[in-house]
Amino acid sequence: MVSTIYLVLHAWEAERDNIPMTTSAPVRPANSPIPIDLFVSKRHPGLPRGVLGFADSSGKIVFRVNRQTSLSSADDRTVLLDSAGNPLISTYRHHDGSWQGFNGDDGKKGLVFKVQRVSNKFTRTELEVFLGTENQGELTCDFKVKGCHFQRSCTIYKGDSLVAQTSLMHKLRQVYVRRSKFRITIFPGSVDPSLVVALVVIFLDNGPKKFQVLDKFPLSI
Repeated sequence: MVSTIYLVLHAWEAERDNIPMTTSAPVRPANSPIPIDLFVSKRHPGLPRGVLGFADSSGKIVFRVNRQTSLSSADDRTVLLDSAGNPLISTYRHHDGSWQGFNGDDGKKGLVFKVQRVSNKFTRTELEVFLGTENQGELTCDFKVKGCHFQRSCTIYKGDSLVAQTSLMHKLRQVYVRRSKFRITIFPGSVDPSLVVALVVIFLDNGPKKFQVLDKFPLSI
């Protein structure tokens, strides 16, 4: 209840002043007692245009993504880096609609997770996440990611618990909402923020290809 009130008041203050949230603290460890806000964009100052960055409320880059696509490679790869440029998680996208994430950037060593696409429609995308297992088998998934790619809206669940949620940057009296920048709120718990960010990147990469042209247009509300 306290966390919900905090989020509502926090968002209202940001909308009132027509600026991004400025009272959010920088990224804290996974057991942070308060929600963490990160702002996602490909137009962050200090990063080359087109590079996906995740910044805190002060504008400091916390995570960024390097994308490596090769016509000769069977898999597409993205590397999640911290603020100092250290590789945290390398994610490989396979042609069968699955992803694997590995520690660092040392090839396919140290499996962190496997992601399987369950549903991929214009209004609904759903992914299941399995932690640290080479063989999915009949295991129960550890996390679920559900949302709408076009609206940059997704929610990450661990069982019945809310882990993180993305949202567009709405402003008062705004007719069109730009989707080039949005917010991730990571709720208190034991999930590493880098894992959450890696899953959000996979969600963004998972949009139905026939609708990706619409990403160039704003969303009318």
